[in-house]
Amino acid sequence: MNTTLQIPMDTTLRTRATKAAKSMGFSSLQESIRVWLAGIVQQTPIIRYEEPPVHLSQKAIRRYNKMVDDIESGRVKTKSFTTVDALMNDLNS
Repeated sequence: MNTTLQIPMDTTLRTRATKAAKSMGFSSLQESIRVWLAGIVQQTPIIRYEEPPVHLSQKAIRRYNKMVDDIESGRVKTKSFTTVDALMNDLNS
């Protein structure tokens, strides 16, 4: 038997939440809430708070591209490790 859960909320919040749920691939706000509630029941709720993406300036992009080129060409020496112990030994020396 299905039951209905009514949650009072501001219409602006509902509109924004519906738009966000759809942009995340859910067919509706209700579907996203059902998935969230199922996560709570399984004690694995999926809640993410993400920062907005960082957009680099053209100057920063050129700088980081140069760093990558320097590493890939061998102008800048790097180290690699196959085990954590090897890394820790190098850090402690």
